[in-house]
Formats: sequence, C-alpha cells, structure tokens
Amino acid sequence: MKKKTKKRAANLLVWRFALLVTMVLAVVGCSSDDDDGDNLGNWVDRSVLDGTPRSSAAAFTIANKGYMGTGYDGDDYLKDFWEYDIEGNFWRQLADFPGVERSSAVGFTVNGDGYVGLGFDGDNELDTFYRYDVSANGWDSIASFGGAARRGATAFSSATAGYVGTGYDGDNDRKDFWKYDPASDKWSELVGFGGTKRRDATTFTIGDKVYFGTGESNGLDQTDFWVFDTTSETWTALLDLDDDDDYFIARSSAVGFNIGDKGYIACGESGLGAISTVWEYNPDTDLWDEKTAYEGIARRGAIGFSNGTRAFLALGSSATLYLDDNREFFPFEEEEEDD
Repeated sequence: MKKKTKKRAANLLVWRFALLVTMVLAVVGCSSDDDDGDNLGNWVDRSVLDGTPRSSAAAFTIANKGYMGTGYDGDDYLKDFWEYDIEGNFWRQLADFPGVERSSAVGFTVNGDGYVGLGFDGDNELDTFYRYDVSANGWDSIASFGGAARRGATAFSSATAGYVGTGYDGDNDRKDFWKYDPASDKWSELVGFGGTKRRDATTFTIGDKVYFGTGESNGLDQTDFWVFDTTSETWTALLDLDDDDDYFIARSSAVGFNIGDKGYIACGESGLGAISTVWEYNPDTDLWDEKTAYEGIARRGAIGFSNGTRAFLALGSSATLYLDDNREFFPFEEEEEDD
C-alpha cells in the first residue's frame, strides 16, 4: 500500500508539473502574440515646429517637403506658412498665407502646386481659395469654392484635379463634393457620394484610390467608410468602421496618411476627448489592425505629411495645450519608448 501511495503521489507531481509547463507555455505564447500586435509600430521624435504651436492647420505634401499654415493657437487665428524638409529634418518659414487668418481650412496638391482654402476666421465660415507656387514661394488667389462656405471640410487630389467636400457651413453639416480644375480655374459639383453628412473627416490615398471616413455629425462619430476612384470619379461603400466589435476607429479631427500599400488613421477626438490610437487599413482585405498608439500626448486637429514611404504626425491640441511637436511613424518596427 505504501508503494502504491508513493507511486500515485509521484505520478500526481509529474502531472501537476506538466500541467504547469503547458499553462506557462500557453501564457507566453499568447503574450508574445498580443505584444506583437500591440507594439508593432514605432514613433520617433523629429524636429519641432519653429513657429507657434497650433491646432486645425491646413497641410499638404509635395515630394519630400511638407507644407503647413493657418490654424488656431488658443488665442489667435493664424496665417503664417511653413515648410518641413523630410530628408533634412528641419522647418523653414515661407511667405505668409495671403487670405484672412483662419483655422479648419483644407489643403491639397495638383501638378506640384499647393492649394489652401475654406475655414473659419472666428466669426464666419469662408469660401476663399489660394494657390501656392513652390518655386516662387508666392501665392495667387483662385476661384472661390463652388459650394457653400464651410470649415472642417475634407480635401484630396488626383494628378489633374482637386476635390473638396463635406464640412460645416455654420448651420448644417454637409455631404456635397466639388472638383477643382486648375486648367480652367473652375469648380464643378460631383454626384454619387452616398455617405452621411459630417465635419472633420479624414482621407488617405493609395495609388489612384482615395479612402474616406470618420468625422462627426449630430454629436455622433460617423462609421461609414468609402473609396473614391479618381480615374472614374465614382464612390464605393466599404465595410463600416465598426464592422468588427474589436474596432475602435470611429472619431473626428484625425490624421490620415499612407505608407506603401497601407493606410492609417491616427489620433483625433471621440467621446470624452482627444485620443492617440492608430489603426492600419489593408485595402486588399478591407480590414483594420491596431498599431502602436501615438507616443506623444493624445490630440485632435493634428496635421500629417506623407510622401508615400515616410509619414509624420505633428501639432494639434489636447484639452488644455496647443502643440508644436512632430514624430515620424515606422509601422513595421517594434515600439521603442526612448527614441
């Protein structure tokens, strides 16, 4: 009896040890998988803006230079204009934006020129637009926007035209879209967008496709998501941003950009305040993955620069601060908190 008891005790000890090893390996495996998902993506500090910290500026990218101007610093509406050298990692002040000081304007590029317009001057929504000539560091006025004056609109471009739509006109949120032809200096209204009204939405461009979503209307974050084909000028609905219960993508005042064949939506505002989460979109699957959150303070109204291979997120505001910092995103690197 004693031998059997000892044998049973030994077998029980072996069984418990094996069970413990199995559980540890399972936990380690799950932790490793989770860490890979949570920590993939790294934000690296870059040169802070030399000028005034601000939110809701207009921005665009031409080749390896990012351009930013206008915005609001908590006291004043602004019209200074700056260039960020992506390769050199420095800022340079350029000729001031010639229109009235404003925030919540839009920017886009066509044929190597930049365009900035719309916005809010503290009293009125605006419809004026201007072209920036990079080689001359000078501005020209162009035809005023074809639709109602507004702020918080969304802008993007093709190789030959600019597109501007949605926003807030002072009374209502909008869902109309307009095309600007630089050759004729004329605006024409587009039809075919079946989404909801909104302000402060965002886009990113991959090839000849523009992906559009987020934004707010009637106090609610909008969840519909769309792709615009710049070749055929047609809209197609994609899976909603809340299609998966694990998605927390819906927000407003976010930044959109692309790196290679993936799109990204970062920071913004949702619910009780500013957020810092970052989501990656795969156009081949119409699915999203969460990446490492922005490593600076959570913010709304930031700007983004992207040349297709490198991307930066800068400026914006939190609940109490207007910001001038700037970080570059490396989506396939592990997070390093000390860089």
